[in-house]
Amino acid sequence: MREDLLHFIWKYKKLQLEELRSSKNESIQVLDVGTHNLLSGPDFFNARIRINGQLWAGTVEMHLRSSDWYAHHHERDPNYNNVILHVVWDDDLDVFRSDNSSIPTLVLKKYISQSVLEEYQKLFHRKDGVFINCGQSISRVDDIIVKKWLERLYFERLEQKSCLVQKLLKDSNNDWEQVFFIVLCKNFGLKINGESFFEIACALDFSMIRKIQANTLQMESVLFGLAGFLSDEIVGDHYHHSLKREYNFLRSKFNISGSKVHKVEFFKLRPSNFPTIRLSQLANLYSGHQNLFSKAVGASSLTELYDLFNVAASPYWDNHFTFGKISRKQASKLSKKFVHLLVLNTILPIKLCYAKYIGNDISEELLRIVEGVPTERNNIISKFRELGLQLPSAMQGQAVLQLYNEYCTQNKCLHCAVGHQLLNRKS
Repeated sequence: MREDLLHFIWKYKKLQLEELRSSKNESIQVLDVGTHNLLSGPDFFNARIRINGQLWAGTVEMHLRSSDWYAHHHERDPNYNNVILHVVWDDDLDVFRSDNSSIPTLVLKKYISQSVLEEYQKLFHRKDGVFINCGQSISRVDDIIVKKWLERLYFERLEQKSCLVQKLLKDSNNDWEQVFFIVLCKNFGLKINGESFFEIACALDFSMIRKIQANTLQMESVLFGLAGFLSDEIVGDHYHHSLKREYNFLRSKFNISGSKVHKVEFFKLRPSNFPTIRLSQLANLYSGHQNLFSKAVGASSLTELYDLFNVAASPYWDNHFTFGKISRKQASKLSKKFVHLLVLNTILPIKLCYAKYIGNDISEELLRIVEGVPTERNNIISKFRELGLQLPSAMQGQAVLQLYNEYCTQNKCLHCAVGHQLLNRKS
């Protein structure tokens, strides 16, 4: 038994509301269950309850056992002085407010349908090998409920991805171009080099980027220099020599310090994701667009974003993966798959934040873009598909990742629309 079941039963009135009696046989009539409080303090605010004919307005607190009132030290907390009803599963102790007045107690297990308890037990007692708690039941949930829930989960995930944007905006006094550069740079590094690329972007004064942006070689030089690629001499490599010369000049002119940048990694990366290739692509992207942020937030379709990110690394990287070593000829252009990652992790979070900043609602536009992005391939998404879920686009893919990470693995079934539906079916 979990306390969140008590919250669920009370909030959605999944109990026998007629002829309720307190543990001391007082009549209880619930006029309003109140508003669920998800922060600190009593569990429900602004409840209205008639007890023994007397109308009370105040808060409701819930515990598995009455004695938890004292285990949580509520008797010492003035925030609990206006609790008008204590709702518990087991009543093992009389409870009093700080002024020693008694708090009426409702023992919930006396008034709950057996079918609700049975469905609850099914939900939280999964069999070995089952992916998630509702793995054997999720196919019973109405498609329209699943569809709406996944859409809500997608925006919940998008909001989480926007947290870094909001922090950087605060730190930069709302310099949107700078924030976009930092977040974009971070995501060009993917998981393995994301933090190093983030540190590179943060180490650069963006006013300098504005001055050198049109010069591809200078843009590459500061990125490669901070990544540690220009510290050695490579005999006969004119490109590397030019980069090093530019970096030494710019480092002195703009007082660039890369002391806080961690070493970039090549290990476990495919050549197309090598940091050398990605940094050159980023430099070329910026040298090709003087107003990249405006174009990114102004793009209203995936096609426009494809055009915007139609960029390749410098020609040197057509037959190099690292400095000084010639390799087989290759395409050094951003792939659609990589652009999709940038859209999901950079463009859409930035667009959401900027729309809020200027007071626009672009929910439909964001959905239209993300629904054009194919679903990612990973183990979690595959397992949800095996359960029968239709995941045609990245919107649903991102949503089930949010569902799994924030709900399924944390047993928050009672905060999930699927869990609600399953409990409601037999209640």
